[in-house]
Amino acid sequence: MRISRRQLLHLTASATALATVPRVAWGQAYPSRPITMVVPYAAGGPTDVIGRIVAEGMQAALGQPIIIENVSGAQGTIGVGRVARAVVDGYTLSIGDWSTHVVNGAIYALPYDALKDFEPIALLVSNPYLVVARKTMPANDLKGLITWLKANPGKALVGTSGVGGPPHLGGVLLRNATATRLQFVPYRGTGPAMQDLVAGQIDMLIDNPANALPQVRAGTIKAYAATAMNRMAAAPDIPTVDEAGLSGFYLSNWKG
Repeated sequence: MRISRRQLLHLTASATALATVPRVAWGQAYPSRPITMVVPYAAGGPTDVIGRIVAEGMQAALGQPIIIENVSGAQGTIGVGRVARAVVDGYTLSIGDWSTHVVNGAIYALPYDALKDFEPIALLVSNPYLVVARKTMPANDLKGLITWLKANPGKALVGTSGVGGPPHLGGVLLRNATATRLQFVPYRGTGPAMQDLVAGQIDMLIDNPANALPQVRAGTIKAYAATAMNRMAAAPDIPTVDEAGLSGFYLSNWKG
């Protein structure tokens, strides 16, 4: 039988990601075997964490194992390309974000079409970012951090999840908004970048709260501001950028 997008949405319910549109005839009910969810970033980052949480709920709803496959590199294009080339039978899903499924299509010549090769199923999360730094950073607030950056031009090492990703674009916006000079250090996801921030190998990171808040609460890094107009319910003690002295420095992300 053919399965329509409406049927797929009904079957996955609250479950999902971005899937290739099924166009093949099936002889049995879907799903009848394990489903693979490709995370286009390294294990331990926010996309990986959210993917695993969603996969757990999907397994209960669909009655089949959901296998997480981390395929990182090239700002997510390798993992997304892996799904684009998969058989279009609904058994290979992609969890991604505005970077992997929007920004990459605007700045890279891709071997797939981000608009035509995927079907959006569900918006999972949408959130601002946190401006965080190593715990030994002398600045205690955002204004102090900007002062430190200006006093140390070109010396601050800012981690990113790769060229063109939200942390990189956020860093460029910060640099432009504060007239400072920063050095960007690309990683294969913010998970590895956070490890180096905790270790003091880099100075700063503009990161997803899912990845940063556990470290902030553990006292292993410092948080200066949330890139939003309102404080986060999950971290009401962290001021907004407006409150911290960098008005209008907004940055948010979605995953689906």
